[in-house]
Amino acid sequence: MKRSVRIGVLYSHSGTYSLISNACREGVLRAIADVNADAASPIDLFPVQLDPQGNVDRYAPLCEALIREHGVGHIVGCVTSWSRKEVISVLEKYGAALWYACPYEGFEANEHIVYMHACPNQHLVPLLGYVVPRFGANGLLLGSNYIWGWETNRVARDLIADAGGAVLAERYLPIGETDVSRLIEEIRATRPNFIFNNLIGTSSYAFIAAYAELGRADPHFRPDRCPLLSCNLTESELPAIGDNARGHLSAGPYFRATDGSGDAPDDGGRARPASSFEAAAYASVRVLAKVLEGNPQATFAELPAVFAGTRFQTPFGETLIDPQTQHATLPVVIGQIGEHGFETVSRIEGVAPDPYLSRYDRTEIFGRPRLKVVS
Repeated sequence: MKRSVRIGVLYSHSGTYSLISNACREGVLRAIADVNADAASPIDLFPVQLDPQGNVDRYAPLCEALIREHGVGHIVGCVTSWSRKEVISVLEKYGAALWYACPYEGFEANEHIVYMHACPNQHLVPLLGYVVPRFGANGLLLGSNYIWGWETNRVARDLIADAGGAVLAERYLPIGETDVSRLIEEIRATRPNFIFNNLIGTSSYAFIAAYAELGRADPHFRPDRCPLLSCNLTESELPAIGDNARGHLSAGPYFRATDGSGDAPDDGGRARPASSFEAAAYASVRVLAKVLEGNPQATFAELPAVFAGTRFQTPFGETLIDPQTQHATLPVVIGQIGEHGFETVSRIEGVAPDPYLSRYDRTEIFGRPRLKVVS
């Protein structure tokens, strides 16, 4: 008989970033169904779902409830970096693990967290390396006023300087704010080469719509001349944005390829994940299941030994997880939004994680700076 193992699922069903959250939750539930349908698997996974409702103050108490009241040792969940950091002390107190399926700003490695989506050398660095030679190096940085926006823009400032460009402005909005008029006016006045959009949820949707209107009024702001760049925009949010996002760029480990009609080819009889959020959440559960098949009582402390030298089959392909930082090796895909979704414009296979950018080389990404001759 199979052994039943409970795992926690901590995603908001509502709130400003619910499209992302629900995409992750869908990936988790699909993976659990696939594990449980596998007759060769010695375990059944039982999801215990709690809903923070988009309220950051609920994540830590609900994380504790999953561990203490429901007896789970592994939780798949959290979308924002704020919520992830809120639960770290709870994980450390009770010896539990969080499987995190969203891109983040890097500069973190905690033994209680497995990072299954991209860090800066797997999204921001290659994205700017692609954009700067084609559009220019002067950027304008936007973000929601919390950790992801602050820290990702901090890295972007350094990269833009390395590319010989300038940050023309850096602006933030409260999470959920949809009045973007002052941002549009500043963009109109400064005329950057590109805009790095770290707004999330409804703030991002409102901004993209307003920017599309600006592009219709002034050709400089069309995506072929001044694109919006993102490291967290995926197919899961395109229905909320519509045609306003067409032509803009995003980086991630996965975009669902289409056959031109908007339909994705299946994957061995199964529908492919609809976005990288769903893919990373699905991958989190499949990797966790492999860990638990070997030891249903495995804790966070056993993870590095399992990760060392092990290859896991995930929607990203054969996936390695660094036992020291517990970040996944991932493809880097740059997608441009087209009529039916994202069209791949660049792909690099098997990029090892470098969350602290300790191996970053400016000359490899942007080339050597030109010498200036002064007479």
